[in-house]
Amino acid sequence: MQGRTFKDLECWKKARELVKEIYQVTRSGSFSKDFGLRDQIQRSAVSVMANIAEGFGTFSDVEFIRFLSISIRSAYEVQSHLCVALDAGYLQDRELNRLDYLCNECINLAKGFIRYLKEKI
Repeated sequence: MQGRTFKDLECWKKARELVKEIYQVTRSGSFSKDFGLRDQIQRSAVSVMANIAEGFGTFSDVEFIRFLSISIRSAYEVQSHLCVALDAGYLQDRELNRLDYLCNECINLAKGFIRYLKEKI
């Protein structure tokens, strides 16, 4: 990965897209007033992105895999919070589906990267 940064990783780019979308939906309406859920889903989404960057900075494939796994768990956490938001009436089905799809893309890209790193080890 010489000459590359975490910003070049597809999984990080997709996680950044997820964060942007989460911040957009939590910025308006009733969602913006539910400080607990809003803050928690934002932190979870940022964790998806941040753990990829942090793992990249370890310069160890084994450690990177650990941080990618944390990133995946954070994406699942976002999905769970999205269900709460839907049930509370903060999201419509189509918004949930779009954000859920983004979470799944983050998860699948991170899992693929883990497989790649494990093959290298």
